[in-house]
Amino acid sequence: MQTAYRYRHGWDLLTELVIRDLKLRYHRSFIGLGWSLMKPLTQLAVFTIVFGQILPLGIEHYATFVFTGVLVWSWLSSSVTSGTGAVTDSKELALRPGFPLPLLPVMPVISQGVHFLIALPLLVISATIEAGFPGWPLLALPAMIILQLIFTLGVVYLLSVAQVFARDTDHLVQMAMSIIFFITPIFYRPIQRTRDFAFLNVYNPIARLLEGYRAIFVHGTWPNPITLGFTLLIAVPLLALGIACYLRASRRFDEAL
Repeated sequence: MQTAYRYRHGWDLLTELVIRDLKLRYHRSFIGLGWSLMKPLTQLAVFTIVFGQILPLGIEHYATFVFTGVLVWSWLSSSVTSGTGAVTDSKELALRPGFPLPLLPVMPVISQGVHFLIALPLLVISATIEAGFPGWPLLALPAMIILQLIFTLGVVYLLSVAQVFARDTDHLVQMAMSIIFFITPIFYRPIQRTRDFAFLNVYNPIARLLEGYRAIFVHGTWPNPITLGFTLLIAVPLLALGIACYLRASRRFDEAL
C-alpha cells in the first residue's frame, strides 16, 4: 500500500513539474505550445526544398521521410541537451530533503515528448497525403515511442550525472549531437551495407529507431522485429546502467552542487 502511494505521489509530482516547465517555457507567448511545431516544420520546409527540389535525393515520399526523421530527432536531441543539466539546473529541488531525485532527468524527456506528441497528427496527415493512411501498422507506434523513451532516459540519466561532476559535459554533448545529426540518416536514405561507412547506420540505435518509425509512416508496414530487438537490447541495459549510476551518484549531489 505504501509503495503504491509512493508511486502515485511520484507520478503526480512529475506531472506538476512537466506542467510547470511548459508554463515557464511559454510564459507570455502568444502562440504557446504552437512553437513546438515551428522548428520541425521549418526544418521540413528547408530539407524538402533543398533535397527534394534543388538537390533531389530521389527518395520516395520525401516530405514524410524527412518529417519523420526531424520529429524523432527533435525529441531525442532536445531531451538530451536539456536533460544533461537536469540536476545542475534544478539545484533547489535536488537539495530539497525528501525530493525524489530520480524524477529530475525524467522531467525534460517527458516535457519534450509532449511536443513530439503534438506534432504526430501532422505526421499522420503527411503520410496519408503522400503514401496513404498507414493503417494497422499504426498500432506499433506506441511500442516505438516507448522504445525511444527508454533509450533517451538511459542517455539522460548518464549525462545528467556526468554534468554534476564535470561541468564541461553540456558543451561536449552539444558538439556530439551536431556530429550525430549528420551521421544519422535524418534527411538522407540509410547507407547501404555494401558501402563504406555503413557501420554508422548499422550500429546506430537512432538510425534503427528511424527505420522503425519510417516503416510505419513512409512504407505503411510493421517495423522489422530484428530492428526493434537490436534497439531494445541497447536501450534496456542502457537505462538500467543509467539508473544505477544515477542512484549511486545522487548520494554525493549535495557535495558536488
